[in-house]
Amino acid sequence: MNNYEMTNVENTEMLEEEIDTLEHELMKNHRINPNLYVEYDVKRGLRDSAGKGVLTGLTEISDVCAYNLIEGRQIPAEGRLYYQGINVYDLVKGLKGRKYGFEETIYLLMFGRLPNKEELEVFAEIMFDLQNLSGRFVRDVIMKASNENIMNSMQRCILTLYTYDENPEDISPGNVMRQSLDLIAKLPLIAIYSYHSYRHFRKDETLFIRNPEKGLSFAENMLLMLRPDRQYTELEARVLDIALILHAEHGGGNNSTFTTHVVTSSGTDTFSSVAASIGSLKGPRHGGANLKVQKMFDDIKAHVEDWTNEEEVTAYLQKILNKQAFDRSGLIYGMGHAVYTLSDPREVILKKFAKALAEEKGLTDEFNLYELVEKIAGRLIPEHRKVFKSVCANVDFYSGFVYTMLGIPQELFTPLFAIARMPGWSAHRLEELLNAGKIIRPAYKYVGKHVNYIPFEER
Repeated sequence: MNNYEMTNVENTEMLEEEIDTLEHELMKNHRINPNLYVEYDVKRGLRDSAGKGVLTGLTEISDVCAYNLIEGRQIPAEGRLYYQGINVYDLVKGLKGRKYGFEETIYLLMFGRLPNKEELEVFAEIMFDLQNLSGRFVRDVIMKASNENIMNSMQRCILTLYTYDENPEDISPGNVMRQSLDLIAKLPLIAIYSYHSYRHFRKDETLFIRNPEKGLSFAENMLLMLRPDRQYTELEARVLDIALILHAEHGGGNNSTFTTHVVTSSGTDTFSSVAASIGSLKGPRHGGANLKVQKMFDDIKAHVEDWTNEEEVTAYLQKILNKQAFDRSGLIYGMGHAVYTLSDPREVILKKFAKALAEEKGLTDEFNLYELVEKIAGRLIPEHRKVFKSVCANVDFYSGFVYTMLGIPQELFTPLFAIARMPGWSAHRLEELLNAGKIIRPAYKYVGKHVNYIPFEER
C-alpha cells in the first residue's frame, strides 16, 4: 500500500469516527419522554387512543366501512369499500369478463361516475395514446443510474417528466387532469422499463424494451411488456386487472393519499406531488407489506414439513408471534387492518381469484397453506395479544402470492401498487385543488427547554 492509499484509509477511518460521534449526539439530544405524548393527549400517527384515525378532511372519492351503526353503537361488520359511492364488489362483479376493468375504475375515480360503452372506448383510446415514452427519455433517464429499487427510479423519472411538460407549474384543474392522465398511462412503462434496465445493467441480462399494443388493456400490456415471450393467459390478465382495481383507492387517510393532500395543499406542481406519494408508498409499513408476507411464507414453507398439518403450522406461527422465528418482529404479516375488523373486502375478492389462478398453475397446495395460515392466525393473534377484537387478513395477504403466480418479480411488487394507486392519488389531488382551503399544517407541542445562548468563545 502506497502513502496515498494509506492516507485515504486513515482519512476514511477518521471520518467514520467523527460521524459515530455525531450519531451519539443525535441519539442523546432527540429523545422525547414517551409519557409526554399521554400528558398532552397527542394523537400519534393522527390516531386516537383506540387507534381510529383523526378526522382531518372530507372526501367523496371512496369510503372504507368496517362497522354497522345499530342503536347508536358501532358493531363490527364485514368490510365494505366504495369507489365514488359504488361498492367494489359490484364493480368487480359487473365486469362480467370484460377486460377494461381498471380503465373503468380510472374513469370512475377521476370523473365521479362509470362510463358508458362509447365513453369507455374513447377513454381507452386516449389512455393508449398517452402510453408512450420517447426513446430519448428511455435512454437518457430510465437507463442511466439504474438501481434495484424501482420505486426510487419511478420518483426520479416522474420528477424528470416535469421538464418535458408544456405547463408544469400550472395547477388549474384542467391542466392537472391532463397531467394526471398522462402519468397514469406512463407509470407502467416507467416501472417495467426501469426493471428491465436494472436487470440488464446490474445483472447482465438481455435487455428488451417493448411498446404497448393498441387494443390491449393496461393489465394485458403490462404482462406483454414484462415477459420475454409476450405470452399470457386470459385468466392471468383478468387477475392482474382485478388486482389493479382493488389497489386503486382506499380513502383519504392512508399514508400516501394523505401525503397527496398535504403536498397538494401547498400549491406545488403535479410531478412533485406524485413523487412525494411514491416516496410514502415505498415505506415497508405501507406499500411494502405484501413483500413481507411473501418472504414470511417462504420461511414457513422452509420450516414446516407438512403444510396440511394444522398442529405443525400452528406451532410455527406461535414461534413467529413469540419472536422466535422469521424476522423476530412478533408479527404475522398480512393479518390485521387499521380499519377493517371482520373482513377486508379487497382480500375476500382477491382470494377468490388467487384460488382460480393457483388451480390453473398447479399450485393448489400453496393456496391451501395460505388459507390455513389465515384461519389459524385469525385465532392466534387475538389470543396472543389478549384482545377481543377480530383480526382479519388484509389485501396484502394474498397479493404477493398472486403476483408471484403471475411471474411478476418481487422488485415490482410495490411499484405495481403505485401504478394501481395513481388514479386514486390523482382524484384526491384534484379534490384538494377544487375544494382548496388552507395549507395542511397540524400542530406540534414544544416540550424542550429554553436555554441561554452561549457565546462561541465560551463553549
